[in-house]
Amino acid sequence: MDKGFLWGAATSAFQLEGSAYADWAGWDASLRKNPSITNHYSLYEEDIRLLKSLGVNAYRFSVEWSRIEPREGVWDEGAIDHYLRVAELLGETHIEPMVTLHHFTHPLWFTRKYAWHEQSSTEIFLRFAEKITSRIKNVRYWITFNEPYVLLLGGYIEGCMPPGIRDAGLAVKALENILVCHARAYDMIHARTPGAMVSVAHNMAAIAPWNRWNPADRVLSRIGIYFYNHSLPDAFMTGELKFRLPLMKPINIRVPIKGKLDFMGVNYYTRVHLRFSPFRKMCGELRHRDLGGHGLTDLGWEVHPEGLERVLEYASRLRDQDGRQVPLIITENGIATHDEDKRIKFIKMHVDAVEKCIGRGMDIRGYFYWSLMDNYEWLQGLDARFGLYRVDFESRNLTRTPTAAARFYSGLIKSKSVTRA
Repeated sequence: MDKGFLWGAATSAFQLEGSAYADWAGWDASLRKNPSITNHYSLYEEDIRLLKSLGVNAYRFSVEWSRIEPREGVWDEGAIDHYLRVAELLGETHIEPMVTLHHFTHPLWFTRKYAWHEQSSTEIFLRFAEKITSRIKNVRYWITFNEPYVLLLGGYIEGCMPPGIRDAGLAVKALENILVCHARAYDMIHARTPGAMVSVAHNMAAIAPWNRWNPADRVLSRIGIYFYNHSLPDAFMTGELKFRLPLMKPINIRVPIKGKLDFMGVNYYTRVHLRFSPFRKMCGELRHRDLGGHGLTDLGWEVHPEGLERVLEYASRLRDQDGRQVPLIITENGIATHDEDKRIKFIKMHVDAVEKCIGRGMDIRGYFYWSLMDNYEWLQGLDARFGLYRVDFESRNLTRTPTAAARFYSGLIKSKSVTRA
Protein backbone atom coordinates (compact mmCIF):
# COMPACT_ATOMS: atom_id res chain seq x y z
CA MET A 1 0.00 0.00 0.00
CA ASP A 2 1.47 3.33 -1.01
CA LYS A 3 2.04 6.37 1.17
CA GLY A 4 -1.10 8.06 -0.13
CA PHE A 5 -3.29 5.31 1.33
CA LEU A 6 -5.92 6.54 3.81
CA TRP A 7 -5.78 4.67 7.11
CA GLY A 8 -8.73 5.82 9.15
CA ALA A 9 -11.41 5.37 11.72
CA ALA A 10 -15.09 6.05 11.07
CA THR A 11 -17.95 7.33 13.23
CA SER A 12 -21.31 9.05 12.90
CA ALA A 13 -22.48 12.07 14.86
CA PHE A 14 -25.69 10.68 16.37
CA GLN A 15 -24.05 7.42 17.40
CA LEU A 16 -21.51 9.36 19.48
CA GLU A 17 -23.38 12.53 20.41
CA GLY A 18 -27.11 11.88 20.39
CA SER A 19 -29.49 14.76 19.70
CA ALA A 20 -32.75 15.69 21.36
CA TYR A 21 -34.06 16.98 18.02
CA ALA A 22 -33.46 13.81 15.98
CA ASP A 23 -36.15 11.36 14.92
CA TRP A 24 -34.11 8.53 16.49
CA ALA A 25 -34.10 10.23 19.92
CA GLY A 26 -37.63 9.04 20.64
CA TRP A 27 -37.36 5.81 18.67
CA ASP A 28 -35.34 3.76 21.13
CA ALA A 29 -35.99 3.82 24.88
CA SER A 30 -32.33 2.99 25.66
CA LEU A 31 -31.40 6.54 24.63
CA ARG A 32 -33.29 8.02 27.57
CA LYS A 33 -30.62 6.80 29.97
CA ASN A 34 -27.69 8.06 27.86
CA PRO A 35 -29.10 10.86 25.67
CA SER A 36 -25.65 12.29 24.87
CA ILE A 37 -24.21 8.76 24.42
CA THR A 38 -20.40 9.31 24.57
CA ASN A 39 -20.72 13.12 24.79
CA HIS A 40 -18.41 13.39 21.79
CA TYR A 41 -20.01 16.75 21.01
CA SER A 42 -18.28 18.25 24.06
CA LEU A 43 -15.26 15.93 24.17
CA TYR A 44 -14.30 16.09 20.48
CA GLU A 45 -10.90 17.67 21.18
CA GLU A 46 -10.02 14.79 23.50
CA ASP A 47 -11.27 12.31 20.91
CA ILE A 48 -9.18 13.87 18.15
CA ARG A 49 -6.18 13.38 20.44
CA LEU A 50 -7.17 9.70 20.53
CA LEU A 51 -7.09 9.69 16.72
CA LYS A 52 -3.65 11.26 16.74
CA SER A 53 -2.30 8.70 19.20
CA LEU A 54 -3.80 5.93 17.06
CA GLY A 55 -1.72 7.15 14.13
CA VAL A 56 -4.47 7.33 11.51
CA ASN A 57 -4.18 9.85 8.70
CA ALA A 58 -7.94 10.11 7.99
CA TYR A 59 -11.18 10.33 9.96
CA ARG A 60 -14.72 9.90 8.72
CA PHE A 61 -17.40 11.71 10.72
CA SER A 62 -20.86 13.07 10.06
CA VAL A 63 -22.72 16.30 10.75
CA GLU A 64 -25.97 15.94 12.68
CA TRP A 65 -28.72 17.62 10.67
CA SER A 66 -31.10 17.80 13.64
CA ARG A 67 -28.60 19.84 15.67
CA ILE A 68 -27.96 22.20 12.77
CA GLU A 69 -31.65 22.73 11.88
CA PRO A 70 -33.57 21.80 15.05
CA ARG A 71 -36.72 23.48 13.71
CA GLU A 72 -37.60 23.90 10.08
CA GLY A 73 -35.78 26.91 8.66
CA VAL A 74 -34.13 27.71 12.01
CA TRP A 75 -30.35 27.29 11.88
CA ASP A 76 -28.15 26.78 14.90
CA GLU A 77 -25.02 28.65 13.82
CA GLY A 78 -23.17 27.41 16.89
CA ALA A 79 -23.69 23.81 15.79
CA ILE A 80 -22.40 24.61 12.30
CA ASP A 81 -19.35 26.31 13.83
CA HIS A 82 -18.81 23.21 15.97
CA TYR A 83 -18.54 20.86 12.98
CA LEU A 84 -16.41 23.42 11.14
CA ARG A 85 -14.03 23.43 14.11
CA VAL A 86 -13.88 19.61 14.07
CA ALA A 87 -12.82 19.67 10.41
CA GLU A 88 -10.30 22.45 11.02
CA LEU A 89 -8.77 20.72 14.05
CA LEU A 90 -8.39 17.50 12.06
CA GLY A 91 -6.52 19.42 9.38
CA GLU A 92 -4.29 21.05 12.00
CA THR A 93 -3.57 17.56 13.35
CA HIS A 94 -2.67 16.32 9.83
CA ILE A 95 -5.68 14.03 9.68
CA GLU A 96 -7.75 14.07 6.46
CA PRO A 97 -11.43 14.74 7.24
CA MET A 98 -14.11 12.81 5.38
CA VAL A 99 -17.50 14.41 6.04
CA THR A 100 -20.81 12.53 5.79
CA LEU A 101 -23.84 14.74 5.21
CA HIS A 102 -26.51 12.14 5.99
CA HIS A 103 -26.01 9.17 8.30
CA PHE A 104 -29.53 7.79 8.90
CA THR A 105 -30.90 10.47 11.24
CA HIS A 106 -33.17 13.43 10.45
CA PRO A 107 -34.71 16.30 12.34
CA LEU A 108 -37.97 15.09 13.82
CA TRP A 109 -39.89 17.77 11.89
CA PHE A 110 -38.52 16.41 8.59
CA THR A 111 -39.69 12.87 9.32
CA ARG A 112 -43.13 14.05 10.41
CA LYS A 113 -43.75 16.56 7.64
CA TYR A 114 -41.77 15.37 4.61
CA ALA A 115 -39.89 12.06 4.76
CA TRP A 116 -38.05 10.87 1.68
CA HIS A 117 -41.01 9.68 -0.37
CA GLU A 118 -42.36 13.24 -0.61
CA GLN A 119 -41.10 15.17 -3.64
CA SER A 120 -40.50 18.25 -1.49
CA SER A 121 -37.91 16.34 0.55
CA THR A 122 -35.24 16.98 -2.07
CA GLU A 123 -35.32 20.77 -1.77
CA ILE A 124 -35.42 20.54 2.03
CA PHE A 125 -32.32 18.33 2.15
CA LEU A 126 -30.46 20.35 -0.47
CA ARG A 127 -31.06 23.52 1.54
CA PHE A 128 -29.27 21.78 4.43
CA ALA A 129 -26.47 20.54 2.14
CA GLU A 130 -25.99 24.06 0.76
CA LYS A 131 -25.69 25.43 4.28
CA ILE A 132 -23.04 22.90 5.28
CA THR A 133 -20.93 22.88 2.13
CA SER A 134 -20.85 26.67 2.03
CA ARG A 135 -19.43 26.81 5.56
CA ILE A 136 -17.25 23.72 5.91
CA LYS A 137 -14.55 24.41 3.37
CA ASN A 138 -11.13 22.92 2.67
CA VAL A 139 -12.58 19.41 2.97
CA ARG A 140 -11.67 17.13 0.07
CA TYR A 141 -13.63 13.94 0.87
CA TRP A 142 -17.41 13.92 1.16
CA ILE A 143 -20.03 11.20 1.61
CA THR A 144 -23.49 12.43 0.68
CA PHE A 145 -25.48 9.46 2.05
CA ASN A 146 -24.51 6.55 4.23
CA GLU A 147 -26.02 3.22 3.18
CA PRO A 148 -29.11 4.46 1.33
CA TYR A 149 -30.37 0.89 0.84
CA VAL A 150 -30.18 0.16 4.57
CA LEU A 151 -32.11 3.37 5.23
CA LEU A 152 -34.82 2.31 2.79
CA LEU A 153 -35.01 -1.32 3.88
CA GLY A 154 -35.23 -0.32 7.55
CA GLY A 155 -37.41 2.75 7.18
CA TYR A 156 -39.72 1.74 4.33
CA ILE A 157 -39.76 -2.06 4.07
CA GLU A 158 -39.27 -3.45 7.58
CA GLY A 159 -40.46 -0.28 9.31
CA CYS A 160 -37.93 -0.84 12.10
CA MET A 161 -36.36 2.63 11.86
CA PRO A 162 -37.75 6.10 11.11
CA PRO A 163 -40.04 6.90 9.38
CA GLY A 164 -41.41 3.43 10.25
CA ILE A 165 -43.28 2.85 6.97
CA ARG A 166 -43.92 -0.53 5.32
CA ASP A 167 -44.64 0.30 1.71
CA ALA A 168 -42.38 -0.87 -1.14
CA GLY A 169 -43.84 1.66 -3.57
CA LEU A 170 -42.98 4.56 -1.27
CA ALA A 171 -39.53 3.03 -0.74
CA VAL A 172 -38.82 3.30 -4.48
CA LYS A 173 -39.97 6.95 -4.52
CA ALA A 174 -37.78 7.66 -1.50
CA LEU A 175 -34.75 6.05 -3.12
CA GLU A 176 -35.23 8.06 -6.30
CA ASN A 177 -35.38 11.30 -4.28
CA ILE A 178 -32.25 10.38 -2.32
CA LEU A 179 -30.31 9.72 -5.52
CA VAL A 180 -31.48 13.03 -6.99
CA CYS A 181 -30.14 14.69 -3.84
CA HIS A 182 -26.82 12.92 -4.24
CA ALA A 183 -26.49 14.16 -7.82
CA ARG A 184 -27.24 17.76 -6.94
CA ALA A 185 -25.08 17.73 -3.80
CA TYR A 186 -22.25 16.26 -5.91
CA ASP A 187 -22.47 19.23 -8.29
CA MET A 188 -22.75 21.64 -5.37
CA ILE A 189 -19.57 20.35 -3.71
CA HIS A 190 -17.58 20.32 -6.96
CA ALA A 191 -18.63 23.88 -7.73
CA ARG A 192 -17.03 24.98 -4.45
CA THR A 193 -14.11 22.57 -4.21
CA PRO A 194 -12.30 21.69 -7.43
CA GLY A 195 -10.70 18.29 -6.97
CA ALA A 196 -13.23 17.17 -4.37
CA MET A 197 -13.81 13.44 -3.93
CA VAL A 198 -17.52 12.74 -3.47
CA SER A 199 -19.29 9.42 -3.00
CA VAL A 200 -21.95 7.48 -1.17
CA ALA A 201 -21.08 4.82 1.41
CA HIS A 202 -22.68 1.68 -0.02
CA ASN A 203 -23.21 -1.26 2.30
CA MET A 204 -22.23 -4.48 0.54
CA ALA A 205 -22.52 -8.02 1.89
CA ALA A 206 -21.37 -11.45 0.81
CA ILE A 207 -24.60 -13.30 -0.01
CA ALA A 208 -24.93 -17.06 -0.43
CA PRO A 209 -27.81 -19.58 -0.69
CA TRP A 210 -28.81 -21.30 2.54
CA ASN A 211 -28.78 -24.65 0.71
CA ARG A 212 -26.67 -24.77 -2.44
CA TRP A 213 -28.58 -27.81 -3.65
CA ASN A 214 -31.88 -25.88 -3.54
CA PRO A 215 -32.50 -24.02 -6.85
CA ALA A 216 -34.97 -21.65 -5.16
CA ASP A 217 -32.32 -20.61 -2.61
CA ARG A 218 -29.81 -20.09 -5.41
CA VAL A 219 -32.20 -17.92 -7.44
CA LEU A 220 -33.11 -15.86 -4.37
CA SER A 221 -29.40 -15.34 -3.61
CA ARG A 222 -28.69 -14.15 -7.16
CA ILE A 223 -31.58 -11.69 -6.87
CA GLY A 224 -30.26 -10.51 -3.50
CA ILE A 225 -26.70 -10.11 -4.75
CA TYR A 226 -27.74 -8.01 -7.72
CA PHE A 227 -30.20 -5.84 -5.81
CA TYR A 228 -28.18 -5.25 -2.65
CA ASN A 229 -24.64 -5.12 -4.01
CA HIS A 230 -24.70 -4.37 -7.71
CA SER A 231 -27.75 -2.31 -8.70
CA LEU A 232 -26.53 0.95 -7.17
CA PRO A 233 -22.97 0.84 -8.62
CA ASP A 234 -24.47 -0.08 -11.98
CA ALA A 235 -26.77 2.95 -11.81
CA PHE A 236 -23.73 5.20 -11.38
CA MET A 237 -22.42 3.85 -14.68
CA THR A 238 -25.69 3.79 -16.67
CA GLY A 239 -27.98 6.39 -15.11
CA GLU A 240 -30.63 3.70 -14.71
CA LEU A 241 -31.60 1.93 -11.52
CA LYS A 242 -32.81 -1.58 -12.33
CA PHE A 243 -33.74 -4.45 -10.06
CA ARG A 244 -36.45 -6.96 -9.38
CA LEU A 245 -37.51 -8.26 -5.99
CA PRO A 246 -39.85 -11.15 -5.20
CA LEU A 247 -43.55 -10.17 -5.29
CA MET A 248 -42.69 -6.78 -6.85
CA LYS A 249 -42.88 -5.63 -10.43
CA PRO A 250 -39.48 -4.85 -12.02
CA ILE A 251 -38.02 -1.46 -11.15
CA ASN A 252 -36.42 0.56 -13.93
CA ILE A 253 -36.06 4.27 -13.24
CA ARG A 254 -33.76 6.89 -14.65
CA VAL A 255 -31.70 8.67 -12.01
CA PRO A 256 -29.34 11.61 -12.71
CA ILE A 257 -26.28 10.02 -11.11
CA LYS A 258 -24.34 8.73 -14.12
CA GLY A 259 -20.67 9.56 -13.61
CA LYS A 260 -21.32 11.40 -10.34
CA LEU A 261 -18.97 9.30 -8.25
CA ASP A 262 -15.32 10.13 -7.59
CA PHE A 263 -14.74 6.99 -5.55
CA MET A 264 -16.97 4.22 -4.27
CA GLY A 265 -17.30 4.04 -0.50
CA VAL A 266 -17.73 0.39 0.50
CA ASN A 267 -19.07 -0.59 3.92
CA TYR A 268 -18.53 -4.30 4.56
CA TYR A 269 -19.20 -6.40 7.66
CA THR A 270 -20.45 -9.91 6.98
CA ARG A 271 -21.89 -12.73 4.86
CA VAL A 272 -25.57 -13.69 4.95
CA HIS A 273 -27.33 -16.82 3.73
CA LEU A 274 -30.74 -16.60 2.07
CA ARG A 275 -33.41 -19.29 2.14
CA PHE A 276 -36.52 -19.25 -0.02
CA SER A 277 -39.67 -19.14 2.11
CA PRO A 278 -43.02 -18.38 0.46
CA PHE A 279 -44.47 -17.36 3.83
CA ARG A 280 -41.91 -14.64 4.56
CA LYS A 281 -41.74 -11.06 3.31
CA MET A 282 -40.26 -11.03 -0.20
CA CYS A 283 -40.20 -14.83 -0.02
CA GLY A 284 -36.90 -14.88 1.82
CA GLU A 285 -35.36 -15.70 5.17
CA LEU A 286 -31.96 -14.37 6.18
CA ARG A 287 -29.57 -16.21 8.48
CA HIS A 288 -25.94 -16.06 9.58
CA ARG A 289 -23.91 -19.26 9.60
CA ASP A 290 -20.31 -19.84 10.62
CA LEU A 291 -19.29 -21.95 7.64
CA GLY A 292 -15.81 -20.44 7.33
CA GLY A 293 -14.83 -21.20 10.92
CA HIS A 294 -13.97 -17.60 11.83
CA GLY A 295 -16.85 -17.36 14.30
CA LEU A 296 -19.78 -15.01 14.82
CA THR A 297 -19.73 -11.50 16.27
CA ASP A 298 -21.64 -10.46 19.39
CA LEU A 299 -24.46 -9.44 17.02
CA GLY A 300 -24.50 -12.93 15.53
CA TRP A 301 -22.92 -11.84 12.23
CA GLU A 302 -20.55 -14.19 10.44
CA VAL A 303 -16.90 -13.12 10.26
CA HIS A 304 -16.09 -13.67 6.59
CA PRO A 305 -13.06 -11.76 5.25
CA GLU A 306 -13.22 -13.60 1.92
CA GLY A 307 -16.49 -11.78 1.28
CA LEU A 308 -14.67 -8.44 1.35
CA GLU A 309 -12.53 -9.66 -1.55
CA ARG A 310 -15.66 -10.62 -3.49
CA VAL A 311 -17.49 -7.34 -3.05
CA LEU A 312 -14.36 -5.33 -3.86
CA GLU A 313 -13.86 -7.39 -6.98
CA TYR A 314 -17.31 -6.41 -8.21
CA ALA A 315 -16.98 -2.77 -7.13
CA SER A 316 -13.65 -2.56 -9.00
CA ARG A 317 -15.59 -2.98 -12.26
CA LEU A 318 -16.94 0.53 -11.83
CA ARG A 319 -15.75 2.86 -14.57
CA ASP A 320 -16.03 6.61 -14.93
CA GLN A 321 -17.20 8.27 -18.13
CA ASP A 322 -13.66 8.15 -19.54
CA GLY A 323 -13.44 4.41 -18.96
CA ARG A 324 -11.10 4.62 -15.96
CA GLN A 325 -11.53 2.49 -12.87
CA VAL A 326 -13.36 4.35 -10.10
CA PRO A 327 -11.19 4.22 -6.94
CA LEU A 328 -12.50 2.30 -3.92
CA ILE A 329 -12.29 3.18 -0.23
CA ILE A 330 -13.47 0.84 2.52
CA THR A 331 -15.42 3.44 4.48
CA GLU A 332 -16.54 1.02 7.22
CA ASN A 333 -15.36 -2.39 8.39
CA GLY A 334 -15.56 -3.56 11.97
CA ILE A 335 -16.66 -6.14 14.51
CA ALA A 336 -18.92 -6.03 17.56
CA THR A 337 -17.11 -8.04 20.23
CA HIS A 338 -15.93 -7.91 23.84
CA ASP A 339 -13.01 -10.18 22.86
CA GLU A 340 -10.01 -8.07 21.80
CA ASP A 341 -8.11 -11.07 20.42
CA LYS A 342 -11.07 -11.63 18.11
CA ARG A 343 -11.03 -7.96 17.06
CA ILE A 344 -7.31 -8.09 16.31
CA LYS A 345 -7.79 -11.21 14.20
CA PHE A 346 -10.73 -9.54 12.39
CA ILE A 347 -8.68 -6.46 11.50
CA LYS A 348 -5.69 -8.51 10.34
CA MET A 349 -7.79 -10.81 8.13
CA HIS A 350 -9.67 -7.95 6.50
CA VAL A 351 -6.59 -5.81 5.92
CA ASP A 352 -4.91 -8.89 4.41
CA ALA A 353 -7.93 -9.19 2.09
CA VAL A 354 -7.52 -5.55 1.04
CA GLU A 355 -3.84 -6.08 0.30
CA LYS A 356 -4.65 -9.14 -1.82
CA CYS A 357 -7.10 -7.06 -3.85
CA ILE A 358 -4.55 -4.29 -4.36
CA GLY A 359 -2.06 -6.93 -5.46
CA ARG A 360 -4.57 -8.04 -8.09
CA GLY A 361 -4.67 -4.53 -9.55
CA MET A 362 -7.69 -3.02 -7.81
CA ASP A 363 -7.51 0.74 -7.18
CA ILE A 364 -8.17 0.78 -3.42
CA ARG A 365 -7.18 3.97 -1.65
CA GLY A 366 -8.26 3.63 1.96
CA TYR A 367 -9.45 1.51 4.88
CA PHE A 368 -11.54 2.93 7.74
CA TYR A 369 -12.17 0.80 10.81
CA TRP A 370 -15.61 1.16 12.43
CA SER A 371 -15.50 2.51 15.01
CA LEU A 372 -13.09 4.84 16.77
CA MET A 373 -14.85 4.15 20.06
CA ASP A 374 -17.83 2.26 21.42
CA ASN A 375 -21.06 3.96 20.45
CA TYR A 376 -24.81 3.60 20.08
CA GLU A 377 -25.45 0.77 17.63
CA TRP A 378 -28.97 1.76 16.61
CA LEU A 379 -31.53 -0.81 17.84
CA GLN A 380 -28.74 -2.83 19.52
CA GLY A 381 -28.12 -0.10 22.10
CA LEU A 382 -24.79 0.45 23.84
CA ASP A 383 -23.56 -3.09 24.36
CA ALA A 384 -22.40 -3.77 20.78
CA ARG A 385 -18.74 -2.96 21.29
CA PHE A 386 -17.23 -1.95 17.95
CA GLY A 387 -14.71 0.52 19.35
CA LEU A 388 -10.95 0.66 19.24
CA TYR A 389 -11.40 2.66 22.44
CA ARG A 390 -13.61 1.19 25.15
CA VAL A 391 -16.16 3.64 26.59
CA ASP A 392 -17.29 3.15 30.18
CA PHE A 393 -20.92 4.23 29.82
CA GLU A 394 -21.42 3.91 33.59
CA SER A 395 -18.63 6.30 34.54
CA ARG A 396 -19.31 9.95 35.19
CA ASN A 397 -16.70 11.09 32.67
CA LEU A 398 -17.48 8.41 30.05
CA THR A 399 -13.87 7.25 30.25
CA ARG A 400 -12.21 6.13 27.00
CA THR A 401 -9.65 3.34 27.32
CA PRO A 402 -7.48 2.05 24.45
CA THR A 403 -8.00 -1.63 23.67
CA ALA A 404 -5.39 -4.17 22.62
CA ALA A 405 -6.89 -3.88 19.14
CA ALA A 406 -6.20 -0.12 19.13
CA ARG A 407 -2.54 -0.82 19.85
CA PHE A 408 -2.50 -3.50 17.14
CA TYR A 409 -4.12 -1.20 14.56
CA SER A 410 -1.72 1.59 15.45
CA GLY A 411 1.25 -0.72 14.98
CA LEU A 412 -0.16 -2.03 11.71
CA ILE A 413 -0.51 1.51 10.37
CA LYS A 414 3.05 2.40 11.39
CA SER A 415 4.35 -0.73 9.70
CA LYS A 416 2.86 0.49 6.42
CA SER A 417 4.86 3.75 6.59
CA VAL A 418 1.73 5.84 6.14
CA THR A 419 1.87 9.58 5.54
CA ARG A 420 -1.00 11.96 5.04
CA ALA A 421 -2.60 11.65 1.59
